[in-house]
Amino acid sequence: MKINKLRLYNYRNITAMELVPGNGANIIYGDNAQGKTNILEAIWLFSGAKSFRGAKDTDLLRFGQKNCSINMDFTAGGRGQTAAITVEGSVKTASLNGIKLAGAAKLAGQFCAVLFSPDHLLLVKHGPEYRRKLMDESLSQAYPKYGAVLDSYQRILKQRARLLKDVTMNTSLFDLLDVWDKSLIDYAAYITVIRAAYINRLTEHAREIYSGISGGKEKLEIKYRFSGGPTQASSRQEMREYLEQAVKKARREDIAQGRTTIGPHRDDLDITIGNAAARSFSSQGQQRSCVLALKLAECALLEERSGEAPTVLLDDVMSELDESRRAYLLNKLHNKQVVITCCDVSMFSGMADGEVYNVKNGSLIEN
Repeated sequence: MKINKLRLYNYRNITAMELVPGNGANIIYGDNAQGKTNILEAIWLFSGAKSFRGAKDTDLLRFGQKNCSINMDFTAGGRGQTAAITVEGSVKTASLNGIKLAGAAKLAGQFCAVLFSPDHLLLVKHGPEYRRKLMDESLSQAYPKYGAVLDSYQRILKQRARLLKDVTMNTSLFDLLDVWDKSLIDYAAYITVIRAAYINRLTEHAREIYSGISGGKEKLEIKYRFSGGPTQASSRQEMREYLEQAVKKARREDIAQGRTTIGPHRDDLDITIGNAAARSFSSQGQQRSCVLALKLAECALLEERSGEAPTVLLDDVMSELDESRRAYLLNKLHNKQVVITCCDVSMFSGMADGEVYNVKNGSLIEN
């Protein structure tokens, strides 16, 4: 899987740009606020995910402009394909091979990428939403149905929250709450079982990679933690039965708090290094190595699933890693298309081959 050509028009600070990346490493360097991350963000949108910067669609428009477009020619599934994303006002549309899609999220599974940004270095020591986001982004690419189910689940959570607040004023709404709970549990069971199975596979790869980074001196473990407490449920039916009891037991608390307290939106990952919680007891270097292992493991799983190596996007993270970790990362990404942004291109002086571009004021200058 690789990008053949990327074209941007009125995208953020970019008036017009065309990038034809090489099959291997592609280094995009320049000072801050010149447009490097904008390029990676544009590529990432074709994975079917939202902006990794948390941007609204209107934020993608060049200042003073009413529309923007992103077009990408890429190879996937053994054939050349084209995709386009446009934003007009507050409306974002997408197409694949000339066919209009219901939304940009429908691009999931067509073009796969793995993103490694500075925010990912916070994955271990910050809140559980970072770890849930890692799982959800990866699974939405590997299993497009997962993203659709997740969207439905999140809509039900919002609707149930409103109902939980109203039910104290109108007890007749309890019957309606039973109806919502059935749908909630069905979606939650699917999401939870898929996530747990994914984490088991991810851990196998991440454990091996972390061992390589640490020289075999430390052991990494990752376990899925259910918000409803320990469970041995492994199938969707078993998980559905488990969640039925857990949600029923939590109903009084849910009503008191006006929100759903049990479900995959509250689940987390327990990450340990050397039998100690990585969040509390690991050094900054260990935490960075852990994230590096997780992203490389994600890369491996996507390749297993699709049969093709995903494009790898590295947004200004090399400066956060020491020389040995940078070398390990680049070695693991051999034979993959990689797009790397950085401020200091000299850290890649030992790179055997690759393309190098300089970005200034939203314009790309090939070296």
